Amino acid sequence: MFAGKSRLTKGYALLTVILLFALAACETTKSGAKHPTPQTATSANTAQPTTRQVSYIEPAERYPELINSCEIRQARLAGGGGNGGAEGTFVITGSRIARSDVGSDNPVTIITGEELRSTGVSNLGQSLRQSLAAGSGGFNQSSVEPTVEDRGISSRTEPARRRTSRAQAPAGHRPNTPYPYVSRETYEDQSPNSFQLVTESPVSTFSADVDTASYSNMRRMLSNCRMPQRGAIRTEELVNYFSYDYEATRRRSRPFAPTVWLTPTPWNEATQLLHVGIRGYEIPRRRQPLLNLVFLVDVSGSMGSANKLPLVQESLRLLVGEMRANDTISLVVYAGRTAVVLEPTRARNRDVILQAIDNLRSGGSTAGGAGIALAYDMAEANFDPNRVNRVILSTDGDFNVGITDRNSLRDFIATKRETGVYFSYLGFGAGNYNDAMAQSLAQAGNGNASYIDNLNEARKVLVDEMRSTIFPIADDVKYQIEFNPAHVAEYRLVGYETRLLNREDFNNDLVDAGDVGSGHTVTALYEIVPVGSEALHYEPLRYQEAPELSDETSGNELAFLRMRFKIPGEDTSQLIERPVLMDELTDNIHDAPEDARFAAAVAAFGQHLRHDPYLPDYGLQDIYDLAEGGMGEDENGLRTEFLQLLRLAQILSPEPHPGEPETGEAEAVE
Repeated sequence: MFAGKSRLTKGYALLTVILLFALAACETTKSGAKHPTPQTATSANTAQPTTRQVSYIEPAERYPELINSCEIRQARLAGGGGNGGAEGTFVITGSRIARSDVGSDNPVTIITGEELRSTGVSNLGQSLRQSLAAGSGGFNQSSVEPTVEDRGISSRTEPARRRTSRAQAPAGHRPNTPYPYVSRETYEDQSPNSFQLVTESPVSTFSADVDTASYSNMRRMLSNCRMPQRGAIRTEELVNYFSYDYEATRRRSRPFAPTVWLTPTPWNEATQLLHVGIRGYEIPRRRQPLLNLVFLVDVSGSMGSANKLPLVQESLRLLVGEMRANDTISLVVYAGRTAVVLEPTRARNRDVILQAIDNLRSGGSTAGGAGIALAYDMAEANFDPNRVNRVILSTDGDFNVGITDRNSLRDFIATKRETGVYFSYLGFGAGNYNDAMAQSLAQAGNGNASYIDNLNEARKVLVDEMRSTIFPIADDVKYQIEFNPAHVAEYRLVGYETRLLNREDFNNDLVDAGDVGSGHTVTALYEIVPVGSEALHYEPLRYQEAPELSDETSGNELAFLRMRFKIPGEDTSQLIERPVLMDELTDNIHDAPEDARFAAAVAAFGQHLRHDPYLPDYGLQDIYDLAEGGMGEDENGLRTEFLQLLRLAQILSPEPHPGEPETGEAEAVE
């Protein structure tokens, strides 16, 4: 026994020597722009214009480099010590340990698994962690410090030291998932919707959701070479980030007509996917109402980094460029105090508006509640029933002075719905981003929430999709689907966990729901289990008799769809109805419309990122293949970008290959 222990000790010692040698050969990277120091402005409207610029990089140019960077960093080891530190990448598989120096694309094998196992070491990943835990080379495994993006620094600047390993994962931590991420970002995790028995709960009711913040936030995390945490992912927002070719209407009084597709479920051949989509009526530009916009900008100290206030300024400049001469713009700011920087000004005075935006500086605490109240006061004081009146809040959501409780702020904004003022939330930044605040306020205020991670996204939200972001065509949009027990045994709504309504809420016009903008596309997916399917989740009851079905219910109808909406400015809802028929089923997913396949792929990706339990054998490569087959024309390149994000996810959470174990030997250590 002692001989075996001695042999194992020698193996660890040998590995330690190998690692020390490898680390000595790595070079430290120190590059990139310095983190801008926030400047406190005592008078926001008199400061000198900012000179900081935000770069505009096309995704097609950005992702090859980014994927390569994440490949290099995905198993990074960074350490301090007397030599000033070093950085390298260690790729650990069942067959070898290899090292990639910073800037190198080709890992160099340090030692093979057979060679190391000959010394008595049976598990490469475990051996490496144990060597590091012993303090080799100055590593301190118990220390977890903020990553690059926590500090608001560009990913090209000097890496922050993140010293952690899978050995630190808490009990129950899933394999091939990221370590707990240390930051002040705030998310609310929601359990996925479960399957419902049609015989017990035949009706499903929920509110429309046009928010897209979850998608761009997910992209930001993947672009920083880390997997998003579960609470950051709302599957319906990923799906609704994209536009689909749904039936369009030409009447504003009937602002949408539902499109229905029924296909096999890509991730479960024993179930079916019901796809319900709408496209909002597109208001012709000549008929668009004038705007009364109040820009509410957080200029507190937390907004000082380049991906916050400077990006806010560039984003608002883009939006100003889309305004018509007689649109009205106001600018309110808040930090430790609130101030009106720009009184209501016609958009024809473009230079005056842009100067006010450029003059903004960050500094001080964050009195967000007082800022919201002042912005609504401005909107109400200049309210015009013939205009679209909207407050647009730009912030990281880090409120710390005055009213900071999310529920109190939500209740305040909810009371303002009655004034006819709409609300939009533009989220910015990393490290302290408050996603929970964004969702709560946007849902309360007849609004929408977007997350601006780069200037491309600002252009998409505020230029390309400005009409759907700003101009509402239907308020309080609700869905209700009744499933036919003759054909459907079980169902589950994919996503929309925060948008569920009670059955009685559907006909209650006092219950708030989501609003749809001009040209918006909104998608909802149900996974349904047909009667007689092997995929049933519930055992049949012993003492209950099956319900008697009429000839009508046992016919061709699979389900019945109802939707309610209000024309903006009206208090009474209108009803849209249509049946979902059995003969609408497409027998093969590959014969389904391209949009149906692509939306299903995005929904699968969202569920994969959330670790939802309904995709047991459907991996990232399957999702990639499905999305690639549903690309369509992809005029704006967003679907191509989605494929690149899938590649990033594959790199950051590699799925085991044949012959490699799921845990243990196939490990990544950072």
